[in-house]
Amino acid sequence: MSVDTPRRIVLLRHAKAEWSDISDHERPLADRGRKDAPVAGRWLAGAGITPDLTLCSTSARTRETWKLVVSELPQRPRTVYDERLYEVSLGELIALLNETSDDVDDLMLVGHNPCVHALADALAGEAEGDLLSRMNRSGFPTASMAVLTFNGSWKAVEHGVGRLVAYWAPHA
Repeated sequence: MSVDTPRRIVLLRHAKAEWSDISDHERPLADRGRKDAPVAGRWLAGAGITPDLTLCSTSARTRETWKLVVSELPQRPRTVYDERLYEVSLGELIALLNETSDDVDDLMLVGHNPCVHALADALAGEAEGDLLSRMNRSGFPTASMAVLTFNGSWKAVEHGVGRLVAYWAPHA
């Protein structure tokens, strides 16, 4: 792979979850989450984005979000459920991206705030128009997505390497 290979990272925060007495890891989606997740999938499909690989947290709400999102895509990407995405730091997320094989051009990550938002903000060295300020003003609500591009190897992913090319939220 060339150092100029174009790559795309799609960061998706899980859809709205229920607040209940069960453990945080097992919280299911709320009704609004079950409505927003397929809308997010339709936005991805309409944007022509089908990841080669999706890394998804093992929590119930992220797995349920991904199931509803992927049902709207023209093809199902390879999906890896990774417990490291559940409670993770920004540095750990970047290290996880660095593990990605260079056979993957488009990667999707389905996770949790505040880390998904922090990762989008950290990677975005540049942004189209006012996308970065819109994303940061929004607080990265549930079921929202950031799409970033960069050139090179996944091993080279670090702060400021990407360009924020799209930001979408279901209720924006």
